[in-house]
Amino acid sequence: MSSSGILKSSLAKKYAMALTGLFLCLFLVGHLLGNLQLFIPGVEGQTAFNEYALFMTTFPLVKVLSYLTYASVLFHVVDGVVLTLQNRKARPARYAVEKGSANAGWSSRNMAVLGTIVLVFIVTHMQNFWWKMHFDKAMPTQTVNGVELKDLHTVVMNFFDPAINSMAAAAAGLYVLGMFALGFHLWHGFSSAFQSMGVRHETYTPWIERAGQAFAVLVPAAFASIPLYLFLTQA
Repeated sequence: MSSSGILKSSLAKKYAMALTGLFLCLFLVGHLLGNLQLFIPGVEGQTAFNEYALFMTTFPLVKVLSYLTYASVLFHVVDGVVLTLQNRKARPARYAVEKGSANAGWSSRNMAVLGTIVLVFIVTHMQNFWWKMHFDKAMPTQTVNGVELKDLHTVVMNFFDPAINSMAAAAAGLYVLGMFALGFHLWHGFSSAFQSMGVRHETYTPWIERAGQAFAVLVPAAFASIPLYLFLTQA
């Protein structure tokens, strides 16, 4: 067993990787349900999204889950890096090069690269929206029934509006690329998480793999459709 990294044993690292990964999958579903409100047109959609953003940043239980999400992302990234380095050290490089396609699928062999792209996307995403929502004093507002809400809806709309943001097309393209990488990351990671926790059976495993593949396609595709829709409808 290795004594390096966050946890002392490789088995513990794999369990932690699996559990944080599955927790982040739940976060993705919740985040997607909120973001889908951007498809609602007009003031109704603006109000619904801004109320969702307020709820996500003020409700105590959600705030606790948010901090747990941040910690899970960091742990998942560091744990993944440690496991990748350990696997490379334990396995001869020539063997991986020559027989990589025979040993595992493309997404499995490139989890580190895909994870890095997803991490860059997360940092960019938080800079563009999360940071502004929490710390930008110039944040626009919307008044609803006498209550002033931070208008994150307008920030998102403007970000993907080519008439306001000259980089809107590039931004939409980069978001789609990030979701493409996320999909490939999930394609292997979802079922791998269950396998790491010992959930493997000739009856259940094929169903878990199919569910993971469906999740890996549908969730990132739904996320990617949002910036494309906002850009195309405002172009």
